[in-house]
Amino acid sequence: MGEVHVDTLRDADLVSGAMSSMTPDVRRSGVASGLAFALVSATVFGLAGPLARGLLDNGWSAGAAVLARIGIAAVVLAPAAIWVLRGRWALLGANLGVVTVYGLVAVAGIQLAFFYAVTYLEVGVALLIEYTAPVAVVTWMWLRHGQRPGRLTLAGALVAALGLVLVLDVVSGASLDAVGVAWALAAMVGLAVYFVLSASQDNGLPPIVLAEGGLVVGTVVMALAGVVGLVPMTASTAPATYQDVAVPWWLATLGLGVLCAAVAYATGIAAGRRLGSRLASFVGLSEVLAALVFSVLLLAELPGPWQLLGGVLVLAGVLLVRAGEPDPDADLPAAAHLGAADAAVGPEAGVAGSRP
Repeated sequence: MGEVHVDTLRDADLVSGAMSSMTPDVRRSGVASGLAFALVSATVFGLAGPLARGLLDNGWSAGAAVLARIGIAAVVLAPAAIWVLRGRWALLGANLGVVTVYGLVAVAGIQLAFFYAVTYLEVGVALLIEYTAPVAVVTWMWLRHGQRPGRLTLAGALVAALGLVLVLDVVSGASLDAVGVAWALAAMVGLAVYFVLSASQDNGLPPIVLAEGGLVVGTVVMALAGVVGLVPMTASTAPATYQDVAVPWWLATLGLGVLCAAVAYATGIAAGRRLGSRLASFVGLSEVLAALVFSVLLLAELPGPWQLLGGVLVLAGVLLVRAGEPDPDADLPAAAHLGAADAAVGPEAGVAGSRP
């Protein structure tokens, strides 16, 4: 018994040593991959507007474009989501409320609210109001979870907000409509909910399952909104045009669904799980820069010098927030670190990972 006890202690020391040496690397790797996922998500989300413009200018209504976008994404992600679940339907059933809220608010609600906002406001003004969402996220995490923002985080928020003002060119003067402002604020709330729910790991849902569930709910809601006449639904088979280049309507629609929804939502949730809602929301500001770049490439809409300066400030704000944020894994319970270390140590240590 004594030898067994000593061997057990020695094995435990080996595992403990592996945990202490590998866990920091695992954390750094998680942050790096999270930033990569966040940038991919922001980039393809930024592609959506310019890509949709080609359809909207050729007879598509905003509602039809949104419905096609999220409907295609729901179909694309379905096989992967089913495979990841591996028959654990009870997990999905236990989180039906979360999935429903995600689909209603973070998928369908945010897009409906934004399209209504731009019927009353200039697009730049509506975007500026919507992208105050990171401030709402910081405030929520502070009030709800006690995560008080540091000076660098607050400085980054201010710098990024100033950059957005310049990028969106609202300093030239724009009229404000109270109804439009209300819809834009609703879109801002939807965006904040998207970041918070995407980062939450309490529900145990794999990122792709949450994305798929939300897209299915969003598709059903948008379809019902079209049936009852709340959202106009018109489409056209005319080619979409980008800088005098005609693209088949179905190809532009597939791009909206596969890239701008399926990839965008799946990578956005994966980023939130690794970075936390605050940092992910600030990195998401780069979506505006991506939208500007794609507007140049697809629509020949060139930004002015003030917009370029604004882009630099947005990036500087994101870097300040990143510098001021704590390690996303710093507050995880010991069991979570053990799971990460188990994955790093591997089967040689006789420990299996807790995630499929």
